[in-house]
Amino acid sequence: MTDLKPPRLLGDERATLVALLQYHRESVVKKVAGIDDQQAQWSPVASGTSLLWIVQHLAHAETLWFVNRFAGERDAAPARSDTIEQAVDAYRATWHRVDAILDREALDAPCRGLGSDEPPTNLRWVLMHLLEETARHAGHADIIRELIDGETGR
Repeated sequence: MTDLKPPRLLGDERATLVALLQYHRESVVKKVAGIDDQQAQWSPVASGTSLLWIVQHLAHAETLWFVNRFAGERDAAPARSDTIEQAVDAYRATWHRVDAILDREALDAPCRGLGSDEPPTNLRWVLMHLLEETARHAGHADIIRELIDGETGR
């Protein structure tokens, strides 16, 4: 697997954060390329974390934070998939929806879908949170993929 290098750019804060989020999204998808559904469902840990779970979780997390909690839309998260191909397709579809929100909203715009018991925050925080969440799980995917078949690289 050829190593995917993180983007280096001279863009502003938004461009940098969005580029890094996309880099980690693509790293996760690259980690599951070429595996079958049985491998995608395999978990080396008691919690059940698998490559399939990671892809599904990240699609759900982006929907929850960007669509529901930030934009205040009440649409359901992507359906759970039985195959890794379906999960990747749902994850990519989520990117398009989220990217449309990111394109039209200011980083300082407040979250509109938080419950009254939740502390207020804004799009900047949500974007940074999903960046760290995606990077964290990309690291998990690195380890699981290496355990499956020895493949390394981002």
